[in-house]
Amino acid sequence: MKAVVKTERKRGAAFMDVPEPEFGKKDILVKVKAAAICGTDLHIYQWNKWAEEKINPPQIMGHEFAGEVVAVGKEVRRVKVGDFISAETHISCGHCYQCLTGHPEVCENLRILGVSRDGAFAEYIAIPEKIAWKNPENLPVEFAAIQEPLGNAVDTVLAEDVAGKTVAITGVGPIGLLAVGVARVSGATKIIVSDLSEYHLSIAKKMGADVVVNAAETNFKEVVMEETKGLGVDVGLEMSGSERAFNDLLSVMTPSGRVSLLGLFGNDSVSVPLNDNVIFKKLRIYGITGRRIFQTWEIVSRFLSSGRLDVSPVITHKFPLKDFEKGMELMEKKLSGKVILYP
Repeated sequence: MKAVVKTERKRGAAFMDVPEPEFGKKDILVKVKAAAICGTDLHIYQWNKWAEEKINPPQIMGHEFAGEVVAVGKEVRRVKVGDFISAETHISCGHCYQCLTGHPEVCENLRILGVSRDGAFAEYIAIPEKIAWKNPENLPVEFAAIQEPLGNAVDTVLAEDVAGKTVAITGVGPIGLLAVGVARVSGATKIIVSDLSEYHLSIAKKMGADVVVNAAETNFKEVVMEETKGLGVDVGLEMSGSERAFNDLLSVMTPSGRVSLLGLFGNDSVSVPLNDNVIFKKLRIYGITGRRIFQTWEIVSRFLSSGRLDVSPVITHKFPLKDFEKGMELMEKKLSGKVILYP
């Protein structure tokens, strides 16, 4: 079969022939119908410091996908041939402390599709049955392929209720854009976003942002305080991984507000004025990783199936799998939302 493979420990990847995957008695074989490029895939393609530490080439890339089950192992019971599925990318062990106490998304022995095992930028992928999510047959395949990142957005927005609250989002890359839509359909009364990309800000308006701020040109704090009549926002969502953006967000939080952090910082040593901007404000801060398995998937599926959440503005480009490099280039230049690839 054809696949996109990280072949060497340097920038780039190859579109090449590889053997079809073998699958075990508790696994399923899926014909991939659509796959989406994630920021993680871009990091692997670019071969940044994180990728150097986490990836062991050669390995098939990709983890966001949807497809049709074409074969099942002899002990598979829940999924059958012909099912239209997506997949939770976190494969937990089921026996560590985190798994036994209801948090498999932070399993001590976690394996991740496309990161620690072969992924979905291929014609076929083999996965454990336990991570398969059965989709409604009428769900567009492109929507089905981005439920995993949409789950990140859902958990970031809904770490607490947002109904009737003002929300600020720093960083509206693809997941930030999805978060705008989730906040809107979840009842947020005003959504203010900041980014450095006019392209992304234009999509944020389509997704329901009330106010967009180019942080390179406009003072974000002044805009937020004016829009909230000096109160600051109730909810802050940090999606950029920028130290400056994080501090800007903390500065516009109303006392007793809530902040969720999804963006990954390039440097763990982030300087934050904790006394004035966190402790004395009595802020609640949540770190978000992965999704709640499968509680978040249920919410995602209902949002999409109901038609209340339209994610189509976020899906900006579609390419055959062999043209994956075009998608990587667009993402690198911040000139795309979600890029869909078709094997």
